[in-house]
Amino acid sequence: MEKTSLIALARHELEQDREASSGRSAKTVFGGHEHQLRQTLIALRAGEELSEHENPGEATLQVLEGRVTLKSGEASWNGSPGDLLTIPDGLHSLDAVEDAVVLLTVVKQR
Repeated sequence: MEKTSLIALARHELEQDREASSGRSAKTVFGGHEHQLRQTLIALRAGEELSEHENPGEATLQVLEGRVTLKSGEASWNGSPGDLLTIPDGLHSLDAVEDAVVLLTVVKQR
């Protein structure tokens, strides 16, 4: 068994995104290419976005810090710390309203 502090990782990734020219930073917490389940911690500087992309499988987004907006077509959902957003099938994007850290959980389709 492994134990990971998401709070400590969130702080670290926020520091990394502030130094990155892209305004974002990410770290796989669990999973990888050999697993179906993947959990990735993503930090975004305020005003940055993950541009529109397809869903690789069933996915959720847990907001750990800051505020984000998840968009899909004409619909949008606001997320604050403690919120769990179900990512819709199809094209979607994520905007950081404030400096934010989210935990993306994906079960890849076979």
